[in-house]
Amino acid sequence: MKKQVEEYLAEIKEIADNINIEDIARVVTTIYGAWSVRGDIYVCGNGGSAATASHFTSDLCKIGVGAYCLNDNMAQMTALTNDVGWDNVFLNQLAYKWSRSDVLICISVHGGVGEDKAGQWSQNITKAVDYVKRYGGKVIGLVGFDGGVLKQLADASIVVGHSTPQVESWHNHICHLICEILKVFKPVRSCADCGFIHDGILCTKCGCVHYTHTMGIKGNIQEIMKIGYPEIAYK
Repeated sequence: MKKQVEEYLAEIKEIADNINIEDIARVVTTIYGAWSVRGDIYVCGNGGSAATASHFTSDLCKIGVGAYCLNDNMAQMTALTNDVGWDNVFLNQLAYKWSRSDVLICISVHGGVGEDKAGQWSQNITKAVDYVKRYGGKVIGLVGFDGGVLKQLADASIVVGHSTPQVESWHNHICHLICEILKVFKPVRSCADCGFIHDGILCTKCGCVHYTHTMGIKGNIQEIMKIGYPEIAYK
């Protein structure tokens, strides 16, 4: 047992040492770009990745991001499976609400590579990605192994690990890391009447409810862009 524990912990250290920080910067910048123009973030996954998608969505919402998990409504998921098929459960939900300022985050261990009794893995994810890309949208992939199809299609992706347990665990770590970074660079509101900077619904200076978004009061997204990819941020 000791050997197994040591090997597992050694894998964790190896993954941590090899995570690409520029990939993380690219993902954060993409999410921030949508957030700063009040775009929506849609998150989805299958199996353990579905649980991660739900957890990540909850954490994004807690810091003020307009995030929605495509896995969370079980009645809708089963209705769509019954009516249009499992491979369309994410695509169908996006088709009625997608905007070009939105971002789709897909979480998948194998990235759509491989198959089992039900056919190709994650066919519901790859169909949703194809739809978003066709309409000029942005896609983020959190994947494992070699990243698969999802890494090739995504505008930004983070690849971790080389075993399913490690990949699923590290996807959770990375989701928490993304939220910690976004907290620092949270977009704030500039009052449309008096210009006062605040982070609430009402201006605490004049009580106005009208506002525009500005850059984070606690940090500067330009610092992320220096190591990331500024062309991905929304203008």
